[in-house]
Amino acid sequence: MRLHCRTSVRTSGRDFAQDGEGGPLPLGSAPVSHYFSPDVPAASEPREIDVVLRGRRVTVRTDRGVFSGDRLDPGTAVLLGTVPDPPPTGTFLDLGCGWGPVALALAQAAPQARVLAVDVNPRALELTRRNAADLGCSGVETVEPEALLAREPDLALDLVWSNPPIRVGKPALHAMLATWLPRLAPGGSAYLVVSKNLGADSLQRWVVDQLGQATERVVSSKGFRVLRVDAATA
Repeated sequence: MRLHCRTSVRTSGRDFAQDGEGGPLPLGSAPVSHYFSPDVPAASEPREIDVVLRGRRVTVRTDRGVFSGDRLDPGTAVLLGTVPDPPPTGTFLDLGCGWGPVALALAQAAPQARVLAVDVNPRALELTRRNAADLGCSGVETVEPEALLAREPDLALDLVWSNPPIRVGKPALHAMLATWLPRLAPGGSAYLVVSKNLGADSLQRWVVDQLGQATERVVSSKGFRVLRVDAATA
């Protein structure tokens, strides 16, 4: 079943990859996966899979060398199954888009919104672009962070949904979140899904202590925490 939002998608590059798969590693471990690299790692082996995104069944394109290329990641499923509906309009961010489940869900729920899908893996960005085009989600833009911030240095975000790449290591993860979370506009929020075993509680404390942004655990399900981070107050 193909669902429709709008038509046409823009792309301008690449950005952050999502969390890898495999056994638990402590927050701060060295990067272990090619999913975090801008270099395409493996020979392409494209496929299609059927997934349910916030109650809507869709067929999407995936491939080797991208995060959770054979299914909807369990953490992403928890995020999409528990976050409140997005506002009808605004600028939204999917930080670490993979093949695009979060960006697609945002675009389907809010067809008039601008959805920025970022990932360091060029294959992931191409898959997100094609999946958005297939589903008619023209609000989705796959975009490189440096290019985006150079073009829009005052970019403000109304909403962030993300399964962030915990396994890139603590310094890289903190730098990433310190770049994007302070860009929340007044009244905006970020929803981050993090495995309890991969440092969800310590990450929550870090956001509060280092970024000064109110953070609340809103969901604990199937070994994952969903954290809501509010925009900084003046």
